[in-house]
Parts: sequence; C-alpha cells; structure tokens
Amino acid sequence: MDRNGSRRQIRIAAAGDIHCGRAAACEHLAPAVADVAGRVDLFLLAGDLTTHGEPEQARILADAFRDVEVPVLTVLGNHDWHVNRHDEMVAELREGGIDVLERGHRILDVHGIEVGVVGTKGFVGGFPGSHIPDFGEPLLRAVYAESMREAAAVDDGLRAVEACQLRIVLLHYSPATSTLEGERRDIWAFLGSDRLAAPIVEHEPDLVLHGHAHSGSFEGRVGEVPVFNVSVPVLGTDFWELELTVPEHAPSAIH
Repeated sequence: MDRNGSRRQIRIAAAGDIHCGRAAACEHLAPAVADVAGRVDLFLLAGDLTTHGEPEQARILADAFRDVEVPVLTVLGNHDWHVNRHDEMVAELREGGIDVLERGHRILDVHGIEVGVVGTKGFVGGFPGSHIPDFGEPLLRAVYAESMREAAAVDDGLRAVEACQLRIVLLHYSPATSTLEGERRDIWAFLGSDRLAAPIVEHEPDLVLHGHAHSGSFEGRVGEVPVFNVSVPVLGTDFWELELTVPEHAPSAIH
C-alpha cells in the first residue's frame, strides 16, 4: 500500500491459444478460471480463443468466465476469424462479460492503479530479411496494408494511455523474433512482424503479451520492453500469473 491506502501491485492472469472447440475438451477451463480468479485483478487473453471461430465455441469460453468479477480483456486471433462469423462470435464473448479489443484501448482503475491496455490482433508481415513489401500483386499489398494498420493501432492506443501508471500491449501476433525462437524460421513471417515493434520502441510500455507461436520462446524483448509469449502450449499451464508493481519514479518491475 502507499500512504493513501492504494495498492502498488496488481496481479494479472494471461493466456493465449486456448482453442475452445468441443465442450468435452474444454471441461477443465471453468474450474481453472475459477481457481485463478480468486488470486488476480485482471485477465488478459492473447487470441485464438476458439478452434475455428464458431459462435458456439465462443460461448464455451464465455461460460467459463461468466461469473468472474474482475475485468477480462481479449484480442482475437487467426483461428477466431476462420469461419468468418466475427460479429456473432464477438457478441457471444461480450454477452459473457469478456471485453474484446480490436484496434482499441481501455483505461482501468485497478485498486487505485490506472492501467492502460492497448489491444489488437497484430498481423503477419515478417522481420528483417523476410518482410512482405508494399509491392506487387494487390493481395500481397493488402497484407502489407493490414500489417501497417495494426501497427498504427498500437501507436494510437499507446498515445491514448500515455498517462497511465501501467501500460500493457495485448496482441496475438508477435512483434519480436526473440519469442519466436524454437519455431521454424521459414514461418516467422507468418507469426508476426517487427512493424508492430516500432510504436512499442517509441512509447516503451511496461509489458507486451502475445500468443500464436506455439513452439516459440516464453520471454523476449523489443528494445527495453519485456515481451512474453503466453501461448498455452508454451506456458504448459492454463494461465501465467504475474505481478506488476507501480514504481515511484521508474519503469515497472515484473515479479
């Protein structure tokens, strides 16, 4: 506590690539959520909530979080778009109390701490040596344009939450090669893009979370900013629980 009685720490549970599909395969999820919910102040989900983006699959996830009393924020992933029933699926998630961020941000008051969460899916696009350029066929140029729109959304969001005591970027695709180590290098261009990294380097949020890279590495960096791949296959558990401390005059520490 500080001298005004406000807490100086918040606890977060993070996960990506939950891949809800058949109800029988997700029976473990509701008990896992209930167990973690009693210890944390905020859930952050890094996309691929479902296997194919069916509204029925989204409802399974929503049911697991329906009675949670702390905020639950998510972005979507490529699996969540597969059958292109976006509006129905997102409606199911929101009806269950899950806040879906799509090129958006939220400013939350968590026990007196102002937490800014910038959320968007990110996109493919590649890294030095494997960039998809703004050149050639219209379809490839559309991929480039989508990647740049996502990067611009991160920049806009970080500007909007600039004054928050803690600032978090929530993505599905990776902005860094360091959390892709372990994946085949020939698919890195499909797992993210360093175009997402430019606004992160400029604005230096406290934390970046992403999923998607099932065989990648847990921890990396973009410049001085810590980046964590919270894909469930990487975590080896349902959620990663972390504590963020609001410092007096320095960047936050992760414990």
